[in-house]
Amino acid sequence: MEWESVIGLEVHAQLSTKSKAFSGAATQYGAEPNTQACAVDIALPGVLPVYNKEAARMAVKLGLAIGATVNRTSVFARKNYFYPDLPKGYQISQYELPIVSLGTLVIDVDGEEKVIGITRAHLEEDAGKSLHEDFHGMTGIDLNRAGTPLLEIVSEPDLRSAKEAVAYLKKLHQLVVYLGICDGNMQEGSFRCDANVSVRRKGEPKLGTRAEIKNVNSFRFVEKAIEFEVARQIDVIEGGGSIVQETRLYDSQKDETRSMRSKEEAMDYRYFPDPDLPPLMIEQSFIDAVRQTLPELPDAKRERFMSQYGLNRYDAGVLTASKAMSEFYETAVATSKGDPKIVANWIAGELSGFLNRDNKDITESPVSAAMIAGLVQRIADNTISGKIAKEVLEAMWAGEGDADAVIAKKGLKQITDSGAIEKVVDEIIANNPKQLEQYRAGKETLFGFFVGQVMKATQGKANPAQVNELLKKKLGS
Repeated sequence: MEWESVIGLEVHAQLSTKSKAFSGAATQYGAEPNTQACAVDIALPGVLPVYNKEAARMAVKLGLAIGATVNRTSVFARKNYFYPDLPKGYQISQYELPIVSLGTLVIDVDGEEKVIGITRAHLEEDAGKSLHEDFHGMTGIDLNRAGTPLLEIVSEPDLRSAKEAVAYLKKLHQLVVYLGICDGNMQEGSFRCDANVSVRRKGEPKLGTRAEIKNVNSFRFVEKAIEFEVARQIDVIEGGGSIVQETRLYDSQKDETRSMRSKEEAMDYRYFPDPDLPPLMIEQSFIDAVRQTLPELPDAKRERFMSQYGLNRYDAGVLTASKAMSEFYETAVATSKGDPKIVANWIAGELSGFLNRDNKDITESPVSAAMIAGLVQRIADNTISGKIAKEVLEAMWAGEGDADAVIAKKGLKQITDSGAIEKVVDEIIANNPKQLEQYRAGKETLFGFFVGQVMKATQGKANPAQVNELLKKKLGS
């Protein structure tokens, strides 16, 4: 407990533009290797880069969403290093004057909110991709990704645990997807993270020597990589060693980080303003126009769901976790015209359970918002009970139609005829004299036994409220 971890994250969000940062080449994922790299992307002699206005608009959008300063003047620089998938020998990035600076993001960890500072968000271009697995003893280079616009979002070293780091990463991921500036696909590399990790003794104001863990592309791996690295650094220091400033890779199969190379400083990259690109000047009217396009942001939407629909904080959080989920919920509420809390329970509970089980996003759900609305309506009008509704939802998920179709096909309509239910109740009581005697002698827990027997006899179709009412009347007589 005497050690404290200090963590800062550098997140690379690939912007959802149709063309590259400084050229008109396409950015579509999955194209044949080296079919989307034009002369500008590989810096052939005589070519000149041109700003992608849409990339700048997306950067401004993020800046406004995190309450940051959008700098009216920003400068592109050349970041010089040599690597096979960097065809120019340099990367166009921003260094001293980024497009966005000094914002904040509020995270929630175990019910407690914490404000995390965002130092900067700057525009840059992506490098190509080295392919090691497909070539025996060689490396293949795919330059399709070279020149794709990135927004690098750099946090302050305000995170104190792997749990906080994941909460921050998830919140930022949610935001960029809500804003429509990044598709957030971590498997395809659209959203990836470098974690800067150091440790220090509690109360020590000076930061420890940091290691940077490169290109981690899942929330789970970020958490595991940071936890391993924190433990490693503490072991090294307590063993009398010292931490080397370096870049490390996380090996998910071995669940460990390992050294990749010594960590470069800014001077190693020999930054200088790109001579082919004048300063990026943004008019206030452009910023104002972007502000008008901001959607309702996740935190504001969650608070609205709580006040407008009477939801608790957890359910409101689940239902606003993604823009698509929030739209699904509001469509279901509007269609059913039922109790918003009941609709929320079915989406945040049962439906989300199916989604998680089958690893599907809400956009892939075979059960539509209208179908959920229909299910809720049939519960509300006593056509089916809540228990039977779970069976109906499972059939809907399996593609057997909407609630009405499933109810009709399987004969699941609830029995609400009080005379029919009373007849079953009388039979159950008559067939269980021993339990009846014990119940009337004070063993009240047997009431559940009688309810269960009635529901079993009616194959779960009897109206539970009517069953309870009749049993109380009959057993108490």
